[in-house]
Amino acid sequence: MVLELAAVVRELRRELDRASRAAEGEQIQFGLGPIELEVTLMVTEEASATGRIKFWVVEAGADGKAIEAKTHRVNLTLQPTRGNRPFEIGGMAREDED
Repeated sequence: MVLELAAVVRELRRELDRASRAAEGEQIQFGLGPIELEVTLMVTEEASATGRIKFWVVEAGADGKAIEAKTHRVNLTLQPTRGNRPFEIGGMAREDED
């Protein structure tokens, strides 16, 4: 399976948002620190005049060995924020927060 990198990041964002909403009202809360995401990418270039480059995330599995020479392993560190504040999975506002 091959997915666009933007789709993978978009789904990660949705999952974090879902986790945050599910944790509202819970007694134990977690702050969310940097997210380490390791993906195997396949890079393609469109043959159009714009020459856009696309990054595709390749699913590991039996087919992975067949395209191994054409892929690149990339580590991304994402720092989630909500507005200009750190992202938290649920929780009550602290005294210094709105």
